[in-house]
Amino acid sequence: MANPRLGKLDIITTSLFISLILLGWIMYYAVTYDPNQAASMFDLTKGLGKETMWVGSALILFFLVQVLDPRIWSGLAFVFYAIGILLLIGVIFFGSNIKGATSWYTFGGFSFQPSEFAKFGTALAMSSVLSGPSDDMNNPKTRLIAFGVLLLPILLIMLQPDAGSALVFTSFFILFYRKGLSGSIYVVGFVLVALFILSLIYPSFDILLVLLAAGLVFAVSAKDKRKVMEYVLVLGALAFGFYFKEQVWAIIPLAGLTIRRVLMYFKNGDVKKLVFHFSALLIAVGVVYGARFFYDDVLEPHQQERINVWLNPSKCDPRGSLYNVLQSKMAIGSGGLTGRGFLKGELTQLNYVPEQSTDFIFCTIGEEQGFIGVTITILIFLALVLRLTYLAERQRLSFARNYGYALAGILFFHFLINIGMTMGLFPIIGIPLPMVSYGGTSLIMFSLMISVMIKLDQSRQSKG
Repeated sequence: MANPRLGKLDIITTSLFISLILLGWIMYYAVTYDPNQAASMFDLTKGLGKETMWVGSALILFFLVQVLDPRIWSGLAFVFYAIGILLLIGVIFFGSNIKGATSWYTFGGFSFQPSEFAKFGTALAMSSVLSGPSDDMNNPKTRLIAFGVLLLPILLIMLQPDAGSALVFTSFFILFYRKGLSGSIYVVGFVLVALFILSLIYPSFDILLVLLAAGLVFAVSAKDKRKVMEYVLVLGALAFGFYFKEQVWAIIPLAGLTIRRVLMYFKNGDVKKLVFHFSALLIAVGVVYGARFFYDDVLEPHQQERINVWLNPSKCDPRGSLYNVLQSKMAIGSGGLTGRGFLKGELTQLNYVPEQSTDFIFCTIGEEQGFIGVTITILIFLALVLRLTYLAERQRLSFARNYGYALAGILFFHFLINIGMTMGLFPIIGIPLPMVSYGGTSLIMFSLMISVMIKLDQSRQSKG
């Protein structure tokens, strides 16, 4: 008699998952290949042996989940979340410090990163929270609980400190949007993040001038042709100040127009509009000057260097902090259209790219397999994210749908940021490429998370 717990395995998702695991093993073999020394796949004292063990363990776990009762994931969601939180607390006191962060448990030559497990636990707990009777993110109580569940692991990970892993948890906002969180919140968040980044590139005073001018332009009613002159005055003052590099002179006409606009608000009784514009400007000023304070007085020198590598590379030493990114770009670019060929990557074989088996494994794909290999890799990741989203949408249970979106968000954030890091598009924050980068914890946890989603989808089919 067939096991009722075994459903029809989703071949598309499984194939994409296994393809990435095999790609990761092959690329790790290429990175560690030594023509003068034979490498054994089963020697656990070597990296290749450990990677083989992790791949085998991940595949066993993947198929083991398929024989488990799918109800355990929703029933024990908060148990897994609590375990993740306890592991995050414990690592602060008992973890090993690696590269400035106490983010790992180490034992017997192996290491375990609890933040990876916390992603899984948080995904389960969040899916449970948002599958209740009041599961709409517009509900204040639901929103408060959801933000609380999200904020706790973020704070604990920041205490390690591991900003990269903490940022991964912002991927849950994809699920929040699916559950009805207002799009205006995302617009405001994007604007504030953009202001924060720009404040690290350009002088604060220049940014405030542009903000003030933009506020005045939006405040003017275009229906009244006489007020069009205000547009001209605002933009003219701004252009004059920047063109002659005497921005301070631009503040005079802008301040005058601001006072005039405030008086008109009072005259027309638009006090609410005045309060809104003033609050927005005050928040913007806080973000602009807060960004400089955060950079100058909060970040450590090595963290400032990471920001400079991303935003101000001209200030960095090409043989120092900028070295990783330059070598990474060179490796990817040297592959051309079809690549140098398997095991023929010069930069890879000569170990010019640091961390090329973990954070910078994408460089090996670019150098050896070229543009075609890079494109295929990206398409596989995109196909997996879209497939998980499709599986989520066809679920009958809210818990399974929520979990699918949470997983798709985590996976998308990981591969987008990792590939962006290797190309210099994002700061280097130590986020691995899922199923491809070397690392047992990440591989095991992504295998578990994807397998759980496939099993939840099987449960949907069995209700036929």
